[in-house]
Amino acid sequence: MSLRHALLGLLADTAQNGYDLTKRFEGTLSSHAWNAGHSQIYPELKRMLTDGLIEVVDEGSRGSKVYGVTDPGRAELRRWMFSPLGETPPRNEFVLRLFLLSSLDLPDVRVLAEQMAGSSDEEVTDLDHAIKEMDDAAAAGHAVGYSRFAAEFGRRYYALQRDWARWVIEQLESEAKH
Repeated sequence: MSLRHALLGLLADTAQNGYDLTKRFEGTLSSHAWNAGHSQIYPELKRMLTDGLIEVVDEGSRGSKVYGVTDPGRAELRRWMFSPLGETPPRNEFVLRLFLLSSLDLPDVRVLAEQMAGSSDEEVTDLDHAIKEMDDAAAAGHAVGYSRFAAEFGRRYYALQRDWARWVIEQLESEAKH
C-alpha cells in the first residue's frame, strides 16, 4: 500500500485540506493501518496534484488548499482496491514476534504472551467503545459510513491475537504440569 492510495481513499470520502488529512491519519489510520505525518502527506499531495489524481477544489484561510479526487484519481484508487493483496510485502510485527519466539527462554515466552494478550485485550476494549459510538451515531440518524466495517475487522483481529496468546499460556502451563 502506498500513502498515495490512503490519501486518495480519504479524499474520495470528502474534500479535505492537508491539516484535516493529517488529523484523520492520527485519529484512525495511524494506530491500525498506516502511519503518516504532515512531512509525508504534504509532499505526496503535491505529487498527486502534479499527476492529476487530485485537484484544488477550494482555498481556505491563510492559503490552505482543499483537495478533491479527480476522475483519474478515482480510477487509480479503484485499480489499487482491486489489485491482488500480495503485491506488497506483508509487515506484521505481531506475526514476526511469533516466528522469533524460539529465541526466548520459556519463562520469557510466557511473559511476552501475557503482554500480547493484555495489549490485544486493550485494543478490543477500545474498539468496542468506538463501535458502540458508531452504532449510537447510526441509531441517531448520523452517517457512519464504512468505517464501522474497519473497526469491526480491527476488533476481531485483536480478539484473535488475544485468544491466541491466551492459548499459548494454556499450552505452556499444560507442558509445565507434565
